[in-house]
Amino acid sequence: MSSPYVAQAGEHEQLEWIGGGIMEVLLNAKHTGGHLSMFRSTVPTPTASPVHVHPHEDEIFVMLSGGGLVWIGDRRFELHAGGVAFLPRNVPHAYRFSSDNVDMLAVATPSGMEGFFRDAGWNRSRPKPADWAVTPEALGRAAAANGQIVLGPPVAADEMIPAHLLEASP
Repeated sequence: MSSPYVAQAGEHEQLEWIGGGIMEVLLNAKHTGGHLSMFRSTVPTPTASPVHVHPHEDEIFVMLSGGGLVWIGDRRFELHAGGVAFLPRNVPHAYRFSSDNVDMLAVATPSGMEGFFRDAGWNRSRPKPADWAVTPEALGRAAAANGQIVLGPPVAADEMIPAHLLEASP
């Protein structure tokens, strides 16, 4: 069952994420009764995700500022400020932010994806070790522990997701 939930800026859980960005958990399973999760990512420099798939969640990106590329299956799209992308479950995808200062919302339904972000990211309310980083190994472990699958490394801007990775998805 869902209950009302309200939080103000600065009250959200903040995780350090890929490329030194900040992933804010705006809504999680506890807040929405498991219906959806919402995240805000601010990334200071260009960065990219590995090719991955969510067998259980659909995902929506809303680009507030900045831009980049989104691969969804065998297609590649440019996404600019004001753009939106729907990434259905079981479809391999990846992103590459090509601009500085990206600000993006992401919604996942149903909720649960926050476990992956928490396991691979660093909770900014705690002191961070000097040698800590989001690594491919940490992403793989977090994905496996949270029902997601990392299929391969980030895709270069002028490439497509390799066919063998598309075929490997569930």
